[in-house]
Amino acid sequence: MRLIDTHTHLDFPDFDADRAGLLARATARGVMRMVVLGVYRANFQRVWDLACADPRLPAALGLHPVYLEQHRPADLEHLRGWLERLQGDPRLCAVGEFGLDYYLPHLDKAQQQHLFESQLQMACDFQLPALLHVRRSHAQVIATLKRYRPARAGIIHAFAGSYEEAREYLKLGFRLGLGGAGTWPQALRLRKTLAKLPLDAVVLETDAPDMAPVMHPGVRNSPEHLPDIAQALAEVMGVEVQALADASTRNACQLFGWQALQ
Repeated sequence: MRLIDTHTHLDFPDFDADRAGLLARATARGVMRMVVLGVYRANFQRVWDLACADPRLPAALGLHPVYLEQHRPADLEHLRGWLERLQGDPRLCAVGEFGLDYYLPHLDKAQQQHLFESQLQMACDFQLPALLHVRRSHAQVIATLKRYRPARAGIIHAFAGSYEEAREYLKLGFRLGLGGAGTWPQALRLRKTLAKLPLDAVVLETDAPDMAPVMHPGVRNSPEHLPDIAQALAEVMGVEVQALADASTRNACQLFGWQALQ
């Protein structure tokens, strides 16, 4: 299998002690690329340094809603400056991670919406895919996407919505990011939805270091777990794991504008 992990946070300090070894193990298991996403202004440089040092680690830059209280108005212009400087650089693959989080009650919804729309406009302006965090906010995200309709669409990270919500995203050209959550037996609604999804709708991800799959409970998640996640999700979806792996990799390459993996 040749796999792409479309969502990681490999710049986080959780990986400082063994990042090189982890990357070697992941590559040995067939994980050929691992997208590293920025989440706040202070980690943009760390993410970009990784992308510059290792061709397996394309970068995305964004302002995550969970860090809303530490974002400052100037951070949006700072992000736009990064995107302007890196425009056309193949090491930058997307804007993200950004979106809406209605799960955490202390996060102001109006401020989140402004941050979301500002970054969605940047994805449109720079013709980059949007890598979206969506938690208990599908209706608002879908409504906003219908207004902006970004040409490159993007990925709904850690998708856990209904089949009806999945269809709305697919109509807008988005792929659904599937990872550890779909392996959890208690995720009954999600697993029922996964069984209905076409293979051209999905991409695989880990969200490392978070969202460890059921076969690796209570540990730091890692791109090296992606083949195990693929196997478990293939069983839920009722397809061969090779078919899921091939489709996910093909979908990711199409989304990011990459050549097929050899």
